[in-house]
Amino acid sequence: MANYVPVGMRGGEQDFTRPALEKGFASEFAVMPEPGAVQAFDLPAVEDPVEFLKSYTDEGSDSNVKIRMAHGTTTLAFKFKHGVIVAVDSRATAGSYIASQTVKKVIEINPYLLGTMAGGAADCSYWERVLAMRCRLFELQQKERISVASASKILANMVYNYKGMGLSMGTMVCGWDKEGPGLYYVDSDGTRMTNHMFAVGSGATYAYGVMDEGYDWDLSVDDARELGRRAIYHATHRDAYSGGQVNLYHMKSTGWEKISATNVGPLHYSYKDGVIPPHVL
Repeated sequence: MANYVPVGMRGGEQDFTRPALEKGFASEFAVMPEPGAVQAFDLPAVEDPVEFLKSYTDEGSDSNVKIRMAHGTTTLAFKFKHGVIVAVDSRATAGSYIASQTVKKVIEINPYLLGTMAGGAADCSYWERVLAMRCRLFELQQKERISVASASKILANMVYNYKGMGLSMGTMVCGWDKEGPGLYYVDSDGTRMTNHMFAVGSGATYAYGVMDEGYDWDLSVDDARELGRRAIYHATHRDAYSGGQVNLYHMKSTGWEKISATNVGPLHYSYKDGVIPPHVL
């Protein structure tokens, strides 16, 4: 159950080992739903929740406990001179079972920010919706759009409080701010880094192979979009946990735009025959 507790409190007890806001981050990192509060979840009533949960979530833990999630996906994003290309597949799996072929793995945080979903669908969806709330509160308080760096830092701070407690999230925060196009990777351990290119998920190595071969900062808009689409297609072809359709977004100075949603079936035969297919929204 989610609730709001004072900073330095967790599960009803004081906890200063991992403060939600560390070392005096700028005020934009301290946006709260109400003064002096951070969102928190009730934790197991044990002395060390992290060690307790390891016995149920680690690979070497009791094999009779079945709460370790098998997950797979392919998501990618890269910066180039005309913005950021974001491309994802749409398959959701539960072990070897294909649960859905139409999952929306790009989360539209606001008109200038996008987040991707890899890992546990519930974790990614929940925390990025909380991030959307925090970003909106910042805009209302500061009278300006939040930067991509600040948004990614808020997300990293929030999930770091639950490091080792079973969260599963690997997301990219993409956007456009005063500094131009921005791209950050954030995961459920609180890791946060920036680069010109990321691919996340079980099919990421296949996507990287295509992007490494075709990427250039000076790509045209059409070539960049096709590179993202083709990289996701090749990942879905080789990775059983990726599939469905390729959802493609382009982040520009005017905000994000959804470019296409293309089924990978027709893509396969079109690429095989050397024909680039029409793309449908």
